[in-house]
Amino acid sequence: MTCAWKELLGILPQRIGAQAAFYEAALQEIRLRIDRPPEFVLGSRCQWGTGNITVDDLNYCINAASRYSPWSAATLAQGYITAPGGHRIGVCGEAVIREGHFAGIRSIRSLCIRVARDFPGLSNGVHFSGQALLILGAPGWGKTTLLRDMARRLASDRTVAVVDERQELFPPGFQEGRRMDILFGCPKRQGIETVLKTMTPDCITVDEITSQDDCAAVLEAYGCGVRLIATAHASGLNDFRRRNVYAPLRENNVFDSYVILHNDKSFHMEANRL
Repeated sequence: MTCAWKELLGILPQRIGAQAAFYEAALQEIRLRIDRPPEFVLGSRCQWGTGNITVDDLNYCINAASRYSPWSAATLAQGYITAPGGHRIGVCGEAVIREGHFAGIRSIRSLCIRVARDFPGLSNGVHFSGQALLILGAPGWGKTTLLRDMARRLASDRTVAVVDERQELFPPGFQEGRRMDILFGCPKRQGIETVLKTMTPDCITVDEITSQDDCAAVLEAYGCGVRLIATAHASGLNDFRRRNVYAPLRENNVFDSYVILHNDKSFHMEANRL
């Protein structure tokens, strides 16, 4: 197991980083809320730090993360920033609405920093012999971590193109696969189109299908005969069936197998019976 710990400490005020260091091995999230002490989430339990969080603390984190992320303004408009090391910072505060659409957040009141970790060998129990596989799980259940290891394992003997929109799958310092090509900083649809045209991959991996545009990108890859591995937010197949955004994927029977993650980080596989 590895973690870009130096990069994580680089976005935290020193006093908060010093407290986080006590929980380095088990730390999954750091939650910072104005006028409350820092919360360190360690799996199913949490530990409270000392000293209330201030506006300056939150601004320090946002500014430190933004300096290293060329697409931070675009992702902040969606409510988060990807920090160095692949750590994702979720943001809450006053929503900015323009023409009826969510356009960002101001007057930030709290942050949720999800600690990115790498577990080589995690996917050894996943046996993928079909054309397309979808990893399902709720936020924070380890979809990206599992996808990262699957992509790296497959890239030992075949060409794998990774469309890493926010550089969360393979940030600097994380081990890559021998036959892996990574395109980051590019929206999924354009990214998939690019690697299909230029990299002749055997398999494409893409994280977090969350919109109709993402579904269209996946359908394009599926129609080209390239193997595909992706992730989506759903607690299981029943949840996946209920969500309208995934209707095009279900209607076209894109995925022939699924990996279902559980809250305890375990998982099981199911064949497509939709």
